Amino acid sequence: MIVWLILVLRLAAASLKSHRNLLLENLALQHQLLVLSRGSKRPRLTPLDRALWIWLSHIWNGWKVSLRILQPDTVIQWHRAGFRLFWRWKSRPRKAGRRTISPDIITLIREMNHANPLWGAPRIHGELLKLGITLAQRTVAKYMVPRSGPRSSHNWKAFLRNHLGSMVSVDFLTVPSMTFKVLYVFLVLSHDRRRVLHFNIVERPSALWTAQQLREAFAFTSPPKYLLRDRDGVCGLEFQGRAQALGLEEVRIAPRSPWESPYVERLMGSVRRECLDHVIVLNQVHLHRLLKAYFAYYHRSRNHLGLDKDAPEPRPVQGPEEGKIVAFPQVGGLHHRYERLAA
Repeated sequence: MIVWLILVLRLAAASLKSHRNLLLENLALQHQLLVLSRGSKRPRLTPLDRALWIWLSHIWNGWKVSLRILQPDTVIQWHRAGFRLFWRWKSRPRKAGRRTISPDIITLIREMNHANPLWGAPRIHGELLKLGITLAQRTVAKYMVPRSGPRSSHNWKAFLRNHLGSMVSVDFLTVPSMTFKVLYVFLVLSHDRRRVLHFNIVERPSALWTAQQLREAFAFTSPPKYLLRDRDGVCGLEFQGRAQALGLEEVRIAPRSPWESPYVERLMGSVRRECLDHVIVLNQVHLHRLLKAYFAYYHRSRNHLGLDKDAPEPRPVQGPEEGKIVAFPQVGGLHHRYERLAA
């Protein structure tokens, strides 16, 4: 009984299968007649026609026998081309996850870079932070215009951090004038906020003159505990007596070791790179005017790496809601200060 039941089921399935094949064959022949009736000498198949034959090749084993208007290999090529297109679409690159940088900000970075050729990525990044524009320093470096020629790096060791807030450094900066004279600039630098407490210029420094400059530096403020200096012979007995009278404890660096006094050396390097290397000093009065303008920029506008990219006199952060960004030239246009002003 079971054998007869199985035989009946197989006969029913065969009849259904033969009927299905008959329908598919009829569909294939009707479609080919439709293509030939389009009036062209060479049959032109649309993407829908190709999709139909790819579908027939998947569900009907006898599709090759009924195909007359093209070769079976052509249908297989269509299927492979569709396979490639499908995976090309599926593997297409997605949009990056990082937020895009506004073209206005990119333009601003390049304008700052062009207007301030002495600035690097850290300086421009600090200026942008003061304008309320938050982005990574690497992003600033990415959009800066590359410059030809070597770019020197100035890495300064941290020195005497435990006494940072109670120490000043003094040193002489030599500046040649247009008439080939050498002018000496005496600098007094506070380590706390990198403030230049005092500066003065002379052609022939002496121990007495240097001692007087030390007195003028602390005429209206209390002196710190430590004074860091080199072993220059001009700091003689008069200078040492004046420092002792002011309650300053002198700390002298090793001979020929300027890196042991990094803050004032960094200051003198900045003065040269950012100001004096780009002008010809006429005389002592001209140099005093130049340094006065530079130190005004240095204290109020210039951001410092050691101060978390703030100025010695702290600058407020201005948000985009405070207005349009405006550039103010300083130090004769060698540098600029950027602020937001309401329209």
